[in-house]
Amino acid sequence: MSDEAAFSLRDATAADIPTITRIYAHHVRCGLASFEDDPPSETEMAHRFADVGMRGLPWLVAAAGDGTVRGYAYAMPYRLRSAYRYTLEDSIYVAPDWLRRGMGGALLARLVERCAAANYRQMVAVIGDSANEPSIRLHGSLGFDRVGLLPSVGFRHGRWIDCVLMQRHLGPGDASLP
Repeated sequence: MSDEAAFSLRDATAADIPTITRIYAHHVRCGLASFEDDPPSETEMAHRFADVGMRGLPWLVAAAGDGTVRGYAYAMPYRLRSAYRYTLEDSIYVAPDWLRRGMGGALLARLVERCAAANYRQMVAVIGDSANEPSIRLHGSLGFDRVGLLPSVGFRHGRWIDCVLMQRHLGPGDASLP
């Protein structure tokens, strides 16, 4: 079910940091998508937001009809070494009461579009928990291929957690030199 008419996408602003922090804190405390032990503070999230902006990369939010931010997505370099400079990693988090309404897909689709327009060539998803079928399906529906599995690389909530690696080309991908 998609409620795309019930929300809109826009660039995030510093004013969104408190809500972004609360959404992420829920996923750190309750989920397996993040491997952080403790939810970061608003100050830390503001630093992360500034880092994304300093790199000229997109940080998007999805706002409900009343203007309240209910989800967000951003891209960061996959790795910091120069050879990876055309490859990004996506991050997407949606408020628990807005899951499975099309918000994650809309955010990821716009993120892919923006990163391709900025001449990046690859996007990688590092999905915590190989049982996270909703995230795996979402990425697959937007052209990501499963390219690897890192078994038992994390330990959270009393159990070992895998990471699923998915990847998609952006723009011409590797069909031409940058």
